[in-house]
Amino acid sequence: MAASVALPSSRPLHTPARVILSAHLRVKSPYRRDTPPRRSLAWRHTRATPPRRTPLSSHLPAQVRGPVSAPGTGLTHFNTLPPDVARTALTHCCGSRRWAQRMAAHRPYPDTASLLAAADEAAYDMSQGDLTEALARESSAELGRGAPYSALLALDAARAEYERTFGHAFVICLDGHPPEERVDQLLAAIRRRLAHEVDEERSIAADELRMVARSRLTRLLARLADAHRDGPDDGLSEADFGLFAPVG
Repeated sequence: MAASVALPSSRPLHTPARVILSAHLRVKSPYRRDTPPRRSLAWRHTRATPPRRTPLSSHLPAQVRGPVSAPGTGLTHFNTLPPDVARTALTHCCGSRRWAQRMAAHRPYPDTASLLAAADEAAYDMSQGDLTEALARESSAELGRGAPYSALLALDAARAEYERTFGHAFVICLDGHPPEERVDQLLAAIRRRLAHEVDEERSIAADELRMVARSRLTRLLARLADAHRDGPDDGLSEADFGLFAPVG
């Protein structure tokens, strides 16, 4: 009669078979617990990715040196602003002083595309402290004139809840949306983003801030072009800069 073999009580009957390790070859088991589980792309998008910490000397996108923009354009005026005036103008596009310093030091820009590419890269490189500083100088997006009274009341309530929840202004870029759609877009966005976790929303706010900075830079160049046509003047006012004008 065959001898019976007792099974260890601590091991279930249907435990998957382990990969046997020979004395000469070690095969990695697919059941090893010391390998961290793979995370899906969806998981990564729900977590805040800390902005890269890059020193002020880091390189922004390479510029094509040579003839700069045509004389009399807003970009030409921007390129020739005194450093302190340029930094002031740039902090009205994005409230991070480090961002503004990098953008001003990288002049001259050969064209608007190079300026906007540098603005994006500088925004991606902002530290958490830079982002906090920039968000602290923002005002929550507002509805334009003529918005329905009910929409204004709804936005005021949602905006107060947002600022209480996340500790900073509600930032959104509505470029590309027709004016008649902006009321619905703004209300829908703030209600949707109120459901986010703090880290997730901070990451989204950083990206919206980057796009808002691009929009403000474009408007700044247009205003500088107008000012140059009226006569050279470096004493620009906050109205010329468009100090944190409501984006909605």
